Amino acid sequence: MTATGASEGVGARGAPVSGPWWWARRRSAVLDVFLAAASAAECAFEGVLFAQEAQLPELVGVLLGLLVGPVLLVRRRWPVVVVLVSIAVMPAEMGGLLSVVGLYTLAASDVPRRITALLASMTVVGTLVTTFLNLRQDMAAQEDFNPPMWFVPAMALAVGLVLTAPPVLWGLYIGARRRLVESLRERADGLERELSLLADRAEERAEWARNEERTRIAREMHDVVAHRVSLMVVHAAALQAVALKDPEKASKNAGLVGDMGRQALTELREMLGVLRTAEGSAVRGGAGSDAPERLAAVASQVGAKAQVSASAERVSVRSPSGERAGAGVSASASSADGAGESDAEGPCLAELGDLVGQSRAAGMAVELSVEGVGVVGRRYAARVERTVYRVVQEALTNVHKHAPGARARVRLAHRDGEVAVQVENGPCEGGAADAGLPSGGNGLVGMRERVTALGGVFVSGPTEAGGFRVSAVVPASRVAG
Repeated sequence: MTATGASEGVGARGAPVSGPWWWARRRSAVLDVFLAAASAAECAFEGVLFAQEAQLPELVGVLLGLLVGPVLLVRRRWPVVVVLVSIAVMPAEMGGLLSVVGLYTLAASDVPRRITALLASMTVVGTLVTTFLNLRQDMAAQEDFNPPMWFVPAMALAVGLVLTAPPVLWGLYIGARRRLVESLRERADGLERELSLLADRAEERAEWARNEERTRIAREMHDVVAHRVSLMVVHAAALQAVALKDPEKASKNAGLVGDMGRQALTELREMLGVLRTAEGSAVRGGAGSDAPERLAAVASQVGAKAQVSASAERVSVRSPSGERAGAGVSASASSADGAGESDAEGPCLAELGDLVGQSRAAGMAVELSVEGVGVVGRRYAARVERTVYRVVQEALTNVHKHAPGARARVRLAHRDGEVAVQVENGPCEGGAADAGLPSGGNGLVGMRERVTALGGVFVSGPTEAGGFRVSAVVPASRVAG
């Protein structure tokens, strides 16, 4: 709306114009046409009276009334013009309906309040002067009526206020209510859009979280099961090679294959049980978001029990006293169970020796060196030690797969604020038999994801000597021992 009150491209309530001309709706146009017709009839009648008093032809008064009355048709478009026309015809005592409707429309519109106050004041003054002069003329015609001196000004002021104040106040109320409703509607629309955006983002986050959980669970299963299955395949290949030449060694390898298979099945069964438990909790409304951490804990417990079982078998074979061997097995199993219960955070760096020993038992020439001050037990956060352990585990598994017979070296360095690990193997020996292990290409990807998730650096690639090197540096803070 312009300073003159002209609405540009909007209806009476700020809605886009969809009706004829400047009306927002057809019923608004019908109402204005009816008001304009009523105002034209009123002004025509009052124009006849004005023409008679002014001693003018009645046709002039009728034409003036028919020209002034229909101005209400443009009250929504130009409310200021309507009020100015009503003020202009006040001396002719015309346009009562025109003045009332014009003031209401002006007050309810978006015209600046100073313009509304100015035009309302002009209307009050015009009505007051016209009423004052008419009352003085009527009192002069009645000689027997002698009211007090304040009567005429008071009546003129009362008439001016009665004809001006109600439409202005009502228009201000309607305008304020209309603007409040529009602001509430806009706020509701904005909130609806925000809720829609939040719902879309929540759905995207949920989908991302599901994919992330699938990736983490797949990585845990790959790291825990693939290592033992790879060792099984290596032992099976060695068994096939020495079955006829060295029956005793073949029997030993067969026992190792059986042990590895049982351990892999136990770990897989435990992890599937965790997944079913997490799925049931999610169906019942539980979170189930700690499944990967529980998988790591289960893997650690099962690994410890498997090591105890293997040790027990070796003791039962070598010990001359079955009773003492059984006691040692029971004690070892009890300690393993206690360790599994107390350590539910996954494998730690103290278990790297056993991990290297498993690869050495499978025929790999592997060395383990540790740099820095070491202490017994966990020295860093559980996630840090688990990540370093998994990197070494996967790297040794890759050596079994892709470089059978190659020499490997595992280096672990304890530094200030970080842990560094490097697994390097030489070229594959020509006489070594290929175990034919399949590769899905997920090992290096999983190692990189684990290290980078902790803010570390992971580098892998071939060496100049024809081997392969895997290096990782993980930031870590020491924990109280």
